[in-house]
Amino acid sequence: MNLRYASLSATTVDPWSELTNLLARVDGTEEFYGPDDLAEELEEPGFDPTRDSVSVWDGDLMVGYGQLRLGDGLRDGVAKASIGGGVHPEYRGRGMGREIMDRLEPRARELAAERHPGVPLTADLWTGSAGSSAERLAVARGYAPVRYFSDMRVDLPLTGPVEESPADLPAGPRIEVFTSGLGEAVRRAHNEAFADHWGSVPRSEERWADQLASRSFRPALSRVVLSTDMGLAPEERVDAYALCGEWVDGELYVSLVGTRRRARRRGLGLALLGSIVRAASDAGYRMVELTVDSESPTGAGRIYERAGFTRVRTSSVYQRRLA
Repeated sequence: MNLRYASLSATTVDPWSELTNLLARVDGTEEFYGPDDLAEELEEPGFDPTRDSVSVWDGDLMVGYGQLRLGDGLRDGVAKASIGGGVHPEYRGRGMGREIMDRLEPRARELAAERHPGVPLTADLWTGSAGSSAERLAVARGYAPVRYFSDMRVDLPLTGPVEESPADLPAGPRIEVFTSGLGEAVRRAHNEAFADHWGSVPRSEERWADQLASRSFRPALSRVVLSTDMGLAPEERVDAYALCGEWVDGELYVSLVGTRRRARRRGLGLALLGSIVRAASDAGYRMVELTVDSESPTGAGRIYERAGFTRVRTSSVYQRRLA
């Protein structure tokens, strides 16, 4: 078998999308991406597709790919790399996964040495469900499971009321539709809200702006809660937020949900999700989905269940310390 290795590029987004969507069906991840979505990934800040990606070809057929990303900041003094990708089901067991990792792991060390010299480096590998080929590859390379995440879903249209917890504000939470003028305030709220979450590193202004400019972002269905404390600076007034995206027609995905520590345990997350689910139902969506850390320090999973979400699949993250 004569395989060809190359980088991902704007000219390969169509076959890349075909492979990605095939893997979403075969492996049950349901992570579907169109060519335009993948083209945007090639333009992400800090990502150099010529050096941070790999594609594998059998003639004109893309049969494997890999991507490397490195966080902007540090988490507990450690740099964090993330490796993702997949191999065509009919080509598994032939060493392509190992070859992709053999190329991306050294690149992760090189990139970390450039951006975060002298600090330890870990690499995360999302392996999907238990028993997957990605899990076997991770174990073979010395990775160990460190976290489990659950995808949760609420089907639409609504057939009953959505639970909303009352907040301890005199007039209830001030839920507003996201606008571009709130972008920096939400970024600051997010960095504070996720400071105690596993694996999270602060979002830079550049990466945040790139996310908000994405074609998949749905600001009209995203929500924020503003503090009633008028003494706060404008960029500090967001108490909680929920940002949504859409990669598959009719399926809304809640990409980020967070609450500042000062506003926790007041039902704001539940109120935000209730507002989003109702809006999505009114807009004709078939479902709303999100992903939750099984060990979330805020007990997010229980909040989502109260909002009507049910667990549909579980995936794992394997990690290894790279010298």
